Amino acid sequence: MARAVTPRRKAVNTALAWAVGLILFFPILWTILTSFKTEAQAIADPPIFLFFDWTLENYAIVQERSDYMRFLWNSIIIAGCSTLLGVAIGVPAAWSMAFVPSKRTKDILLWMLSTKMLPAVGVLYPIYILFIQLGLLDSRVGLTVVIMLINLPIIIWMLYTYFKEIPGEILEAARMDGAGLREELIHVLTPMAIPGIASTVLLNVILAWNEAFWTLNLTAVDAAPLTAFIASYSSPEGLFFAKLSAASTMAIAPILILGWFSQKQLVRGLTFGAVK
Repeated sequence: MARAVTPRRKAVNTALAWAVGLILFFPILWTILTSFKTEAQAIADPPIFLFFDWTLENYAIVQERSDYMRFLWNSIIIAGCSTLLGVAIGVPAAWSMAFVPSKRTKDILLWMLSTKMLPAVGVLYPIYILFIQLGLLDSRVGLTVVIMLINLPIIIWMLYTYFKEIPGEILEAARMDGAGLREELIHVLTPMAIPGIASTVLLNVILAWNEAFWTLNLTAVDAAPLTAFIASYSSPEGLFFAKLSAASTMAIAPILILGWFSQKQLVRGLTFGAVK
């Protein structure tokens, strides 16, 4: 039998949860606060936490120096399209592995996951040359395909896990009622797995939004997303911490807002099937 949680133990667990949450959130909070400081205050020693002259000068300079909306639009297109394309491929792939498994299904899943362990820099050169040959360098299409491919193993693994929790008898009953493969996927499987699919979409939008390695190496101007927007504030003249923090805050604000409003759906999807 499970032991009852005492009020004292519950208070300790709550305090620990808050402590861990604050530790994880502190770098973001410090970045936001630094964005409202002057450059002198940003590098002050000892650091200044709250008591400083708040200013919006850094945001004004960032807006004047860079076309923020162009970077934002590129991020939205690349993150959104790579996620939708990945889910469109991942749903039938995960369905096949979950409901029509072969002897090598587990091996294929492990092989796909192992590709995430490959250092990205190890395949940068051939992909860079391939992009030059295909005319995809500094293009949204090329970056969308690359980000989709690097996140596809995660998409398939997550969807496979959710689909495995759905009883196969339901799909068998649908087939007996005359449902074809298309009807089975769209009208039976997808509605039942909406929490899992939604959490997969949200997680992969976040991963695509935060992708920096490929965006910095495969883009220059036309397709540069917000990660390149942040990197542009690291220059040979030095690091301007206040302006860099302002650019970072502007880059992470949309995804923070999305995560805040969709946190309930994300948690629900990530715990889908965990309690039987």
